[in-house]
Amino acid sequence: MTGNSGQFAGRTALITGAGSGIGAAAARYLDDQGISGLVLLDLSGDAIDPAGYSANVRVEQGDVADEALWDRLQPDLGDVDLAVINAGISFAAPIAAHDLADWRRVMSVNLDGAFLALRAAMRAMQAHGRGGAIVMMASASAHKAEPGVAAYGASKAGLVQLGRVAAKEGAPSRIRVNCLAPGGVDTPIWDDMPFFADLVRERGSRDAAMSAMAAMATPLGRYASAKEIAEQIGFLLSDAAATITGAVLNSDGGYSL
Repeated sequence: MTGNSGQFAGRTALITGAGSGIGAAAARYLDDQGISGLVLLDLSGDAIDPAGYSANVRVEQGDVADEALWDRLQPDLGDVDLAVINAGISFAAPIAAHDLADWRRVMSVNLDGAFLALRAAMRAMQAHGRGGAIVMMASASAHKAEPGVAAYGASKAGLVQLGRVAAKEGAPSRIRVNCLAPGGVDTPIWDDMPFFADLVRERGSRDAAMSAMAAMATPLGRYASAKEIAEQIGFLLSDAAATITGAVLNSDGGYSL
């Protein structure tokens, strides 16, 4: 831990979906890089243990698609300089077999929740006048069509355009907004997918199943770790990316080529 001496010293970051996977890795990375404050939001507050952080950590629990949650939090976000809009859910089904309720559930979390978090972050940054940087977690599914990912892919494609509009609207206030679009990432999100459970049984272990999928899906033959994605988020939030806004950074091992 670097305490308050790193590149993000004096800044506070909001991270949604911070209880596991990419969100948790991003929180740890920013803490290692000297972030002064973290506002960590997850559906389950119990998933976040503030112990072990050097930064001042505020843990919030709630559904990112609940506007009342953001109305409650807004007055406490006045020190937010950075945001990682990461909370999301996955779902897979052919369109012809897709229930409207499942479609709306995915859109509610992945797009409505992203909009509400983005709005809250931009309001805070515009109010304090220091500008800021926001990373929105998209996906290769935003632009790569595959059977079964209609809701997830559409939600992430919508998020990309939301981020592009936010970049234009935020620029006069020196707020940068970029999207990061991973392909496969080794996170717990896979464990809820029936096909992955079948592959684990077939291959004999989770690691073997993950390696088999990556070998089939990507020219590089590997998926990213959550830590690698967190480091890429850190770059987009950093001063090294000061002239980058409205961009979509693909991090998919060549999957979308």
